[in-house]
Amino acid sequence: MASAPVSSEVQGPVVLICGDDEFTIKQRSRQLFERWRGELGGDDHEIIDAGCSNASQASDAVSRLREAINTRSFFGGAKVVWFKDCSFLGEDRTSGSAAVTGALGDLAKSLKEFRWDGVRLLVSAGKPDKKRVFFKWLEATGRVEWYAALSADDKDWATRAEGEVIKAIRSAGKDIRDDALAECVARVGPNLRALINEVEKVILYVGERKTVTVDDIRAITTQQKQAQAFALGEALGDRDLPRLLRLLDRELGEIRTGVEKGKSEIGVLYGLISKVRAMLLMRETRDRSLLKPVSDYSAFRAQVERIPSGQLPEDRRFNPLAGHPYVAFQAFRQSDNYAISELNRAMELLLEANLKLVGSSMDEGAVLRQALVEIVGTQPREKSRRQVS
Repeated sequence: MASAPVSSEVQGPVVLICGDDEFTIKQRSRQLFERWRGELGGDDHEIIDAGCSNASQASDAVSRLREAINTRSFFGGAKVVWFKDCSFLGEDRTSGSAAVTGALGDLAKSLKEFRWDGVRLLVSAGKPDKKRVFFKWLEATGRVEWYAALSADDKDWATRAEGEVIKAIRSAGKDIRDDALAECVARVGPNLRALINEVEKVILYVGERKTVTVDDIRAITTQQKQAQAFALGEALGDRDLPRLLRLLDRELGEIRTGVEKGKSEIGVLYGLISKVRAMLLMRETRDRSLLKPVSDYSAFRAQVERIPSGQLPEDRRFNPLAGHPYVAFQAFRQSDNYAISELNRAMELLLEANLKLVGSSMDEGAVLRQALVEIVGTQPREKSRRQVS
């Protein structure tokens, strides 16, 4: 589900801000609470911590909410009640307990006839269960703003992420180059909290300078776990064997020590296959004159936007432009580091490595290292060899 647009006008006295994008939910809730406080004035506003670990705590929080709503401002003015970080509107064990569902159901019934003159209620929560009585009451009585977390499976995740980075950069009175923006998003991945943390580091790093460059991003930002495959693929695309083997060893070390749950040698291999496939496909877009050789990211992105619909596969696995355009730009640029015959051979070597990983007792690290050494070669690649064959 896409994020609800952040409106400057919120109609009605009740608002639920929810979803699985924790960063945006916290940010938006604080923004609305402060705006309502400013509009209403006074000091009788209440924040109730609704982050609970068991049914007893949740029931107590509901009781405090009921009391806060029914207690009018001491000086007769309006008040805001913020039921903050509510953790029991979902489908977990605490949310589904009879005590909690009963307390929330009773509260919803009592509030159906409540007169909201002088009271505003803000509820912030994670992903709610839409079947619950309290959610249905909130939806019927007020406004629900739903914020979905960024996901690499979302077609527009990079655009949303770039928008947040630009907003943070400009709020600090600075600008960011297009290639630096793309590099930042690609290095960090679909994680808004991590993105903003990295942007704050960059802002401190550049000091008095007004423009953030790609060198600034590379110097100070941390490669996030979900984007480490990007770094490994970049080393392969750049045909940088020492860096490639160093990054591979880091990945293998994390797999063997269990630092990164769910990561495997096969997963690393599939990431490398995806990189080589992307370079092959980007070479084809150039051979078909869909894209012209450019060294500037902005020029590349402008070309991509002009490609007629239907010219590329709908299947994301075979459409290099279905993801972040900067990743496609890198694959497009790096495809010049290999002859087309070398890219085809690289696919063969990686598929052979796949067979060895699943069908033999060979050391996984040795299999991957051997394949990469054969693909990249041990000698620096001469510029004159970077020809389309």
